[in-house]
Amino acid sequence: MTAAAAPLRVSPALLYFSDPSSLDHDPRDLMPGHPESPPRLVAVERRLEAADWLGWERRPARAATREELELVHTPAHVAAIRELSESGGGAIDVETYDGPDSYRAAAHGAGGAAALARALLAGEATAGFSALRPPGHHAEAERAMGFCLFDSIAVAAALATGALGAARVLILDWDVHHGNGTEAIFRGRDDVLYISLHQAGIWPGTGRPEDVGTGAGTGFTLNLPVPEASGRDVFLSLIDRVVAPVATEFGPDLILISAGFDAHREDPLAGLALTSEDFGQMAVEVRELGARIGAPVGAVLEGGYAPRALAESVEETMRALGSEGRPAVAPETEVAEAAAARVGAHWPAAA
Repeated sequence: MTAAAAPLRVSPALLYFSDPSSLDHDPRDLMPGHPESPPRLVAVERRLEAADWLGWERRPARAATREELELVHTPAHVAAIRELSESGGGAIDVETYDGPDSYRAAAHGAGGAAALARALLAGEATAGFSALRPPGHHAEAERAMGFCLFDSIAVAAALATGALGAARVLILDWDVHHGNGTEAIFRGRDDVLYISLHQAGIWPGTGRPEDVGTGAGTGFTLNLPVPEASGRDVFLSLIDRVVAPVATEFGPDLILISAGFDAHREDPLAGLALTSEDFGQMAVEVRELGARIGAPVGAVLEGGYAPRALAESVEETMRALGSEGRPAVAPETEVAEAAAARVGAHWPAAA
C-alpha cells in the first residue's frame, strides 16, 4: 500500500487587473489637452507588455455593482453619474468629465479595486495592482471632482471590512494631491486607517495635519503633508518613522496603496522630486511592512500625468511589490520627526 501523494502547493500569484473600458473614458472630447487621458494607461501597458507583464497574472476587472458603489457613495450620486453618462455626458466641473463611456469605465475601476481586495484576502495573491482609470480618491460620497467619479479604493476597503472578513484596512495614499474623498468617506470610522503623504499647500486644499478624523475615527486619519521639492529622503523617512510603526500598532488585515505617481519630478501638475526608482523603493518598504504584519498589499492607480514617468514608476512599483529590491536605511528628516511627534498623541508606537 503506497502513501497518498502530497497535494500540490500552488504559490500565490501576483495579479494585474485591467479592462479596455479605461481607454474609452476621454475628457479630451470636451476638454482639449486634459491631462487625465487614455495615453497615460497606454504608456503603462506598452511598457509592461514589453517586459512580458513582469510575469504577473493578468485578470479582467469586472464592473462594480450598484450595491458595491453604494458602500461609499449615495444612491443619488451613483444614479446621477450613470444618468449623465447615458444621456451623452458632459462636464461636472471645469476639470471633471462624465462622458458616454465614463460610467462604465469608472464602474470597472471600482470593480478592479474590489476584485483586488477579494483576491488578496482570499489568499490568491500576495500582491496586486489595479490599473484602471479614471482615478478615484477625490470622489466624495455625493460629489465627483478632481477627475474622479467613484472612489475605487474606498469601495475596495469598504467591501473588505463589510463582506470579506477584514477587521481593519490600511490605506496609504502617496498621490501628490490629498485624497479628500477617501478621507471624507472614512473620517468617522476606526476600521479603516487612512494615511496620506501629499504636497502641502496645493489643490484640493485639504489634508492639514490637524485633520485626524472625527468621533470613533479620531486618530484614524493621518495627514503627512510634505514641503515643495521634497524627494526620496522625506518619503522614506515618513514611511519608516510614522507609517510603519502606526501600521504595526493598527494591525491591518489588508494594505491598499492609493498609488498616484504625480509626485514624480517630471510631473506637470505638482512640485515634488521623486524618481521612478524612488517609487519602487517606497513599494519595497510597504511590501516588507506587509510581510512583517501578515497583510497582503495591493495598489490602485490614481494620478500621474507624465506618461513616460508614470509607466516607469508603475513598473518599478510592481517589481518591488513582487520580490525585487531590498529595504533601504531611511534617513532622519525634520519632516518625519515633526510628524511622528504629532502622530504620537494618537499612536504611541510613533512617539
